[in-house]
Amino acid sequence: MAQHQTTLMDPPIEDLLDKVDSKFTLVALAARRARQVNSYYNSLGEGLGVVVPPQVSSPSGKPLSIAFEEVAEAKATYSRPDPEELAAAEAAALALLEGEGETASEDATTE
Repeated sequence: MAQHQTTLMDPPIEDLLDKVDSKFTLVALAARRARQVNSYYNSLGEGLGVVVPPQVSSPSGKPLSIAFEEVAEAKATYSRPDPEELAAAEAAALALLEGEGETASEDATTE
């Protein structure tokens, strides 16, 4: 039977790193989710209901601890955009900006 090593952090970092592809992804995912949880708690009295409430019951009320527990239970996930789709979107946005620039320069020459 495997022994669970006592650490200062629960869930252990090693378990969290198994759920993501890098340390940076873990930090970014947990920070974003912690901000969402914090925003949820701050907006409770306002009745806005825009932010998703915590998805785990946690003995800790701290947003970052809740976020790490959600990552450990695969309730907070991430997805990487497809590089080809991202390049196509950037090209479309660039074409749109260039089109607006040409229209603005045509307007300036006609005045």
